[in-house]
Amino acid sequence: MTVPPKIPSQMRCIEIKAPGGPEMLVAAKRSVPVPQAGEVLIAVRAAGVNRPDVVQRMGQYAPPPGASDLPGLEVAGIVVAHGEGVTGPAIGSGVCALLPGGGYAEYAVAAAVTCLPIPEGIDFVGAAGLPETFFTVWHNVFERGALKAGESFLVHGGTSGIGTVAIQLARAFGATVITTAGSEEKCDACRKLGANVAINYRTTDFAAEIRNTLPGKGVDVILDMVGGDYIARNIACLKPDGRLVSIAFLQGSKVTVDLMPVMLKRLHLTGSTLRPRDVAFKGALAEALRSKVWPMLAKGVVAPILDRTFPLAEAAAAHQRMEASLHIGKIILTI
Repeated sequence: MTVPPKIPSQMRCIEIKAPGGPEMLVAAKRSVPVPQAGEVLIAVRAAGVNRPDVVQRMGQYAPPPGASDLPGLEVAGIVVAHGEGVTGPAIGSGVCALLPGGGYAEYAVAAAVTCLPIPEGIDFVGAAGLPETFFTVWHNVFERGALKAGESFLVHGGTSGIGTVAIQLARAFGATVITTAGSEEKCDACRKLGANVAINYRTTDFAAEIRNTLPGKGVDVILDMVGGDYIARNIACLKPDGRLVSIAFLQGSKVTVDLMPVMLKRLHLTGSTLRPRDVAFKGALAEALRSKVWPMLAKGVVAPILDRTFPLAEAAAAHQRMEASLHIGKIILTI
């Protein structure tokens, strides 16, 4: 057990001064939050940076009711206090946790049921990159997308935090993995993570490549974060009874789609957002990960892929790197 630090009354944090660019992330001081019933207070050692943080900073993704207005959806650190009714994780234990907000700070509150132990062999920095991506991939690829061993799987943005996790988990559970990325360097990184095929979307039409050259002339499941004109192309390269799961729209959410292929191939189009879901839902995801994925992390079968760390005060630089799409894996703030 780690000795928890003494809890101060004030903490350093990063606020969003106003909707806009990375320069709108400013250092501030606030009162340390108090854990409510069912919550724990975590002394944060590291916090993950995710695309939804960028969208929130731009004023396009408001926190759910009751959540902190500070950005940050995942942290790793030490449990230092319990709210009413909480019996675990124990005070002094190291955890990583999924948050509805508030991670860019020295202290954050999290629902106890969304906290997971830090897997053996992984430090606070690596653990901070686990919750948002692993919760998201597990639910959307394996629950909504129902990916099974022996099927084929396409994930766009293979070197993103989501992409690096999706590649590893899909391979670990017996799928053939295809991914897209924006450079040959990034395609090589995807192959090293276990992708069977990596397609440079800047030089190759991924839909034509999949239909014309891959066995089976299509894929069973697609995880899409792009939207826009990718939607029609995704539909074109799905096999009969294929599943398209949308979780973000970097190129826009409004598209014109011919539904005839959906009918003829009996396709399933679905999607989800994780942040607004209730605590019970997220707790169930945490339990699924604890039993089915966390042992893989402890054994090194899958691992957090880290791009770069930044001190908390340099959160703006971390956002600049993410928006420039320079990263391969997770960007982490250290505290």
